[in-house]
Amino acid sequence: MEQKHHYTGLTDAQVLESRSKHGANILTPPEKEPLWKQFLEKFGDPLIIILLIAGVLSIGISCYEFWGLHEGAETFFEPVGIFVAILLATGIAFIFELKADKQFSVLNQVNDDEMVEVIRNGNTTSIKKKDVVVGDIVVLNTGEEIPADGELLEAITLNVDESSLTGEPICHKTIHEQEFDKDATFPSNHVMRGTKVMEGHGIFKALAVGDKTENGKVFEAAQIDDSVRTPLNEQLDGLADLITKLSYIFAALIIVLKLMVFFDWSPIVLTLAVPTAIFFWMVIKKFDDWSWKAVVPSIIGYFVILMGMVVYFHDTLMPGEQIAKLITYTLDTLMIAVTLVVVAVPEGLPMAVTLSLAYSMTRMMKTNNLVRKMHACETMGATTVICTDKTGTLTQNQMQVYDTNFYGLSAQTLGNDKDSLLIEEGIAVNSTASLDYSVAEAVKVLGNPTEGALLLWLKKAGVDYLNLRESAEVLEELPFSTERKYMATIVKSSLFEGKTILYVKGAPEIVSGLCKNIENNVSKTDIENQLVEYQNQAMRTLGFAYQIIDSKADVFKDGKVVADNLTFMGVVAISDPVRLDVPAAVAECMNAGINVKIVTGDTPGTAKEIGRQIGLWTAKDGDKNIITGPEFAALSDGELDKRVLDLKIISRARPMDKKRLVEALQRKNQVVAVTGDGTNDAPALKAAHVGLSMGDGTSVAKEASDITIIDNSFSSIGKAVMWGRSLYQNIQRFLLFQLTVNVAACFIVLFGAFMGEESPLTVTQMLWVNLIMDTFAAMALASLPPSESVMKDKPRDRNAFILNKAMYQNILGVGGFFFVLLLVLLYVFEHSNITQLTDLLNVQLGASDGLTPYELTLFFTIFVMTHFFYLFCARAFETGKSALHFKGCKGLLIIATIILAGQIAMVEIPGLQNFFNVTGLKFEDWVIIIVGSSLVLWIREIWSLLKKI
Repeated sequence: MEQKHHYTGLTDAQVLESRSKHGANILTPPEKEPLWKQFLEKFGDPLIIILLIAGVLSIGISCYEFWGLHEGAETFFEPVGIFVAILLATGIAFIFELKADKQFSVLNQVNDDEMVEVIRNGNTTSIKKKDVVVGDIVVLNTGEEIPADGELLEAITLNVDESSLTGEPICHKTIHEQEFDKDATFPSNHVMRGTKVMEGHGIFKALAVGDKTENGKVFEAAQIDDSVRTPLNEQLDGLADLITKLSYIFAALIIVLKLMVFFDWSPIVLTLAVPTAIFFWMVIKKFDDWSWKAVVPSIIGYFVILMGMVVYFHDTLMPGEQIAKLITYTLDTLMIAVTLVVVAVPEGLPMAVTLSLAYSMTRMMKTNNLVRKMHACETMGATTVICTDKTGTLTQNQMQVYDTNFYGLSAQTLGNDKDSLLIEEGIAVNSTASLDYSVAEAVKVLGNPTEGALLLWLKKAGVDYLNLRESAEVLEELPFSTERKYMATIVKSSLFEGKTILYVKGAPEIVSGLCKNIENNVSKTDIENQLVEYQNQAMRTLGFAYQIIDSKADVFKDGKVVADNLTFMGVVAISDPVRLDVPAAVAECMNAGINVKIVTGDTPGTAKEIGRQIGLWTAKDGDKNIITGPEFAALSDGELDKRVLDLKIISRARPMDKKRLVEALQRKNQVVAVTGDGTNDAPALKAAHVGLSMGDGTSVAKEASDITIIDNSFSSIGKAVMWGRSLYQNIQRFLLFQLTVNVAACFIVLFGAFMGEESPLTVTQMLWVNLIMDTFAAMALASLPPSESVMKDKPRDRNAFILNKAMYQNILGVGGFFFVLLLVLLYVFEHSNITQLTDLLNVQLGASDGLTPYELTLFFTIFVMTHFFYLFCARAFETGKSALHFKGCKGLLIIATIILAGQIAMVEIPGLQNFFNVTGLKFEDWVIIIVGSSLVLWIREIWSLLKKI
């Protein structure tokens, strides 16, 4: 019997002093930035920065046109539109993340107000968990969560679930040094905050509370921001850099060509070539970061050198009174160049990215993925490695009977014979666990999960364990201890006419060693072989024995069973089963080119067996693919980097081992996702590119993650990967569409300037094309459903540019075709008098006579409609499907209808005609434009069919 002590605990004054010295028992939450600052962070996106620069330049153009050229207030529509696009893109991202954060807060409420039993002022009382202080004497009972770190003063059959910290579901706790587990992560006489009492009871003295606990230290480590950049961040940075450089090159070409026109193609070309070459060299070679501090001085320097050389070398060709004319002309040219820069910037891209992420974020919620960080959606699609824990993620974290081998039974089922009744009663009475039936559809085990598995087995066989337990009278009990490795109970049986029966349950090799007899004369060799087979499958095994006791016989002595006529009944194998969906989910990820690595606190044997069951560990794997936590910690960073890609399993892992694994993989240029449900997983969840916590995981784990898998299903990870890959393709499709539009628009502006025209497209028309139409296109392409076919592809190379070879070919090829078509039309319109499109059949070219409003309207409408039909082609890019395949694309059809109706409305409604500088078109021209522009779609379909032949 355990010796009882009288504890007085802390006085009220001591409690106040301790709280003042050591702090409250709460985990300090990460400091949240104010909402205004969170919103401003959205402006750090590289594309938003480009838009801001474009918006500022556009304001400058509008101011010049309004006050310098005395144009109307409509000149300010474009800068207003650009800033509206900026606010929409940043606002949507901010609102969706704020909404997800609120959902997360509801999901992850920390119950610091839960009541805890403590001894204070000599009395037992209940206080809130957050009020526990260092020095408190805390009483522990089965099922309770331990509120603080402390040293045990008493421990009666105390088993604690430390899986949230170490991955170990059951750790035996004791105050007896001879029973200490030397391999335990934490001392056997210590308990840790956040772990749970599964069996027994005890009393401990609190040594650390709040942030100073092991739980708190891990939580604090999880707050470290390693500033890991996502693949999408890197891709958009590169795209922004490319667009910026190309736009400056186009702007420089416009300036050169316009000045060539001014000087009537004189030898000034040779003079201009020198500063232009210098400028290009500065642009391409020097300013990789493209900060305003680099770009602005380069532009100013370019113009100073350019103008200085022109005036110095050509003052004889250019009388002094024409210098003012040259300066004015150059400023006009600069305005055109800046306009082209604005046109080149894909205003709709931030919107497309944001809408794609927001749409995926919302839809992923329906697949049980609560996304807290929008970019996590896409990053999952680039994942190359998934590091996962075992307990609760790959396994059910619920012990179940895997197999029974009772030698007295002819079958592995219970019946009504003597042997069956002995087994039933032995399991029911020789146990400290119980079942909670309060929720009928989800019976819960209270107490030792291994014993609970036996009770569930009885329940499944239709046996009422509680009736057997209550019917039998317990005479004496010998509780389980790590030293004995068995439990024994003497009862007066209700099933066998009140006979006194001893039941023993424990480690099979120990229990069988106590027995004189074995049912059915099974040999010990057979038993040993059976145990080896179970243990090779990472099963926990229990042996069972009984003896009908003569009243004169000695049963217990010195805390041990001394009965000399025990009969060994058989063995039960118990496992923590792999979740049913896990093998298929792991296979899906591996087939998608994603490596899976298990990090667990379990033994190497158990870890390998789980790996085998889920299809990760194969006969080809060996020592290079598995390592223990201590061996892992002993590796230098260099040694680890050499081995890390080969590793499949890390067993006996400690909390920071997984984080170090993540960092090593990131050094090898891997995109790492981490799954976990325990506090020990939090640092790795935080350090990973994407952290995925489980819905029933600890609050610390969920706080550190980017996505919470509400249903705890590993298969939801595969869905997240599918959404991420599909999302990335949707962004590529939008880029294909908008950059094709921009290529055509930029070349039209460039050659329009070359032909002496400022621009065949007005500011408000470009607003429709670059902002409204492209924003609608962003919404259409962002809402395309995911495709399961993406899971057949390998992960994309994170260093590969977002624009691939096929996209370049389409952007330059189709964009170039549109440009040539439109340029030819522009030339024809300028050198002839077109009153309707049928005039093109008998066109006669003459001298340039400018463009009429009707001709400009025709040109604008043809420009819009050709790109309208190309939207369907972009939607089908790399899908292998027809552009006319609209299953699941209801949103695309609605938005396409809006774009078409909008174009017709702006051309035909008088109030909008003035705003967009257009005039009404004839019905015949509408028919010709729509039918002719649709050839874009039909040519694509024919080409796709030819490629399949």
